[in-house]
Amino acid sequence: MKQHVISEAEIFQALFALLAAVSLQILTARFGANIVPGAHYFIIFIELVLASLLAISINIRGTNSWGLHHVFAIGLLGLISIANVTGLVFVLNSLIIGHGALNGEQLLASAVAIFLTNIIVYSLWYWEIDSPGLTNSRWSKNDKDFQFTQQSLPGDFPGWRPKFGDYLYLSITNAVNFAPADSKPVSLQAKMLMATQSLISVFTLALLIARSVSVLGT
Repeated sequence: MKQHVISEAEIFQALFALLAAVSLQILTARFGANIVPGAHYFIIFIELVLASLLAISINIRGTNSWGLHHVFAIGLLGLISIANVTGLVFVLNSLIIGHGALNGEQLLASAVAIFLTNIIVYSLWYWEIDSPGLTNSRWSKNDKDFQFTQQSLPGDFPGWRPKFGDYLYLSITNAVNFAPADSKPVSLQAKMLMATQSLISVFTLALLIARSVSVLGT
């Protein structure tokens, strides 16, 4: 297994991103953007518990510790992703029926929060499967899910490896352009992740545009 040394700064950036994603979900929950009343807060509580366990166990070393990291990290990212999609379904339904529980401002704020959460959580997914993130696990045959420009120019960038900020940039460009700017997915799992992020981004941006036109037109 290849060994990547994850710096403390990189870990801090990832944990901060997790905190930001959970905070955005608290915002959508306060607006009531959830299918089952109260369920969103329960999910957020579980997310905070997993984030705390992940932060506590991050400095534990040993074979068994990486198994814990894997469970905590994947469980946390999975919960955030599911909660974000259910929030999007709710606000889309509110927009379509036209007389839902959310008013125009709440719909816009919820859509923005969902869009930003989408960027954050997928940057963490990309970092997790390719870096290999907090779990230090192999996800594909060669543990290489993305090909960055610098990796194609080893003579100009000796010893270069992508950091969390590179995956955040990848996530932003994929959410806005629906395609990466300076890297490309290599493995099937990377392609599927990018495809699902693009679909979520398309629907969220469509919601933002449609609702903005409606609000500005009144």
